[in-house]
Amino acid sequence: MTAILLRPAIGEDARFLADMLVEAANWSPSSRRPRVQVLADPALAPYISGWMRPADAGLVAESVSGDPIGACWFRLFDQSKPGHGFVAGGVPELTLGVSPLWRAQGVGRELLRGVASLARSRGYARLSLSVDRGNFAQRLYVSEGYVVVRSDDRADTMAKALA
Repeated sequence: MTAILLRPAIGEDARFLADMLVEAANWSPSSRRPRVQVLADPALAPYISGWMRPADAGLVAESVSGDPIGACWFRLFDQSKPGHGFVAGGVPELTLGVSPLWRAQGVGRELLRGVASLARSRGYARLSLSVDRGNFAQRLYVSEGYVVVRSDDRADTMAKALA
């Protein structure tokens, strides 16, 4: 694993987190969308809009030179306006994005582990997420203890117990 530093995400990280949401949405090289289109998508905008709300939390990964290279964060959604990975009220849904040059080097795994620890320290019992089938990140999620709790025609909703 390449040496990285994890630090808490703050309000001023909103633009970088938006960049990482774009990377997460554009996981497939064959179906990339421009940044403005991803951020205007009503299904994706709630994952970053208004960052940082009181219950929002996350981590930013930085290279040894201090450049941000990835981020993982969670938000609470409610049943009236659920996210793609919504499983229940009070279960935060996470988003993970890593800059393309830093993928497959352990950055995503460290971010996932760090955010799980952060969520546990805030009293959450589970985390959830949604991942498109075919996305290589699904293997990472499974290896970190996430299990499929619901599926539709294109994606799986996964959850992890934090106990």
